[in-house]
This record gives sequence, C-alpha cells and structure tokens, in this order.
Amino acid sequence: MKKIISTDNAPAAIGPYSQAIEANGMLFLSGMLPIDPSNGNIVPGGVKEQTTQIFRNIEAVLTAAGVTMDNIVKTTVFLDDMSLFAEMNEVYATRFTGTFPARSAFAVKALPKNALVEIEVIAVK
Repeated sequence: MKKIISTDNAPAAIGPYSQAIEANGMLFLSGMLPIDPSNGNIVPGGVKEQTTQIFRNIEAVLTAAGVTMDNIVKTTVFLDDMSLFAEMNEVYATRFTGTFPARSAFAVKALPKNALVEIEVIAVK
C-alpha cells in the first residue's frame, strides 16, 4: 500500500506527481525546489538561500509524514553547475545531526523554474 503525503507548508507539486509517497515504512520525497510556499516563487539570492529554502520544504513534508530530518537515509542533489557544490554543501552540512545520510550530487543541464539546486530524499519511519 502506498500513501500520499502532502502539506500546504511546502510547495505544491507543479506537475503530475506527489510531494511524497509513503510505502512499507519508507518515504520517497519528490525533488524539492527552492520555492517559497507562501507565494510560489523561487526565493531570492544564490545557492545558499535556495538550499536553505529547500530544506525548509523538506522538513515540512517530513513533518506531515510524522518524521524528522534524522529519518533521512539518502539524498540526491541536482545542481545547475558543479561550481555551486561548495556553497550548497555549507548549508547541507548544517541540516543534519549525528550521522549524515548517503548522498549523490550531480550537475544537470537545467532545473525547473531556473533553480540553482533541487534535492530529493528517501527517509525511513
């Protein structure tokens, strides 16, 4: 069985997908963009500000699912350019306590809404 996880405290899906799906005790969050859910716009600033907003969005979806950042086991980071990695990583490192989840990071040709970064996560209950 799968359960749709959704919250108004994170940006609504901008296509035919769910914010997150829970299945067999695992949570699969769709890629989160740096969108401010109060206005639907990409937050102003650079990759640090965008990464900060993404983690706010991730936390909102995790909260709706009844878990925290400590439940994340895997992240995938998509960057507009690998030159943004160090700045993204500065923010990323502050968002976890204890052990870090497994992670992949890629540069991609482009991201939706011209975002500089997008992050998806897998968590366990």
